[in-house]
Amino acid sequence: MSNTPKDLPVGKTPVDPKWGETAPDHLGYASEEERIRKRGLEDWEMVERMDQTSDHKIPYWFIGLFLVLLLVATGLTFPFWGVRPGYERPWFDWGIVAGATWVVVMGALIYYIVDYRKVRADKKEKAAKQHQGAASAAKSGQETAPEDTP
Repeated sequence: MSNTPKDLPVGKTPVDPKWGETAPDHLGYASEEERIRKRGLEDWEMVERMDQTSDHKIPYWFIGLFLVLLLVATGLTFPFWGVRPGYERPWFDWGIVAGATWVVVMGALIYYIVDYRKVRADKKEKAAKQHQGAASAAKSGQETAPEDTP
């Protein structure tokens, strides 16, 4: 489907998306709120509003479900459960080690990805405070400088 004028419904304008720009005509909707309600957010709007989303922790039931599934998966590797009759398996399998390594590495990666946004926001806040403190110090220095000069 193309965005040529003949393909557009009456009252709608062709979309030429540019990052960070809002259309003055609200893309043919009566208001910005109506555009968001009916059309949704543009990609750049979603990215900019990511910091405004909730930072709820992972629910305990989800962690519990994951641990139960992990225990069942580990149990299925043992020779007394989940093995066809007559098929001999060793007690130790390197798949358990590989699975445990995968869980630890992916858990650390997910923790880093989730926590990175908070760390980045804290760094921005700290930098803003330092910048604000330096600006106020420079401003107070400028106010006293003319008095010292003859």
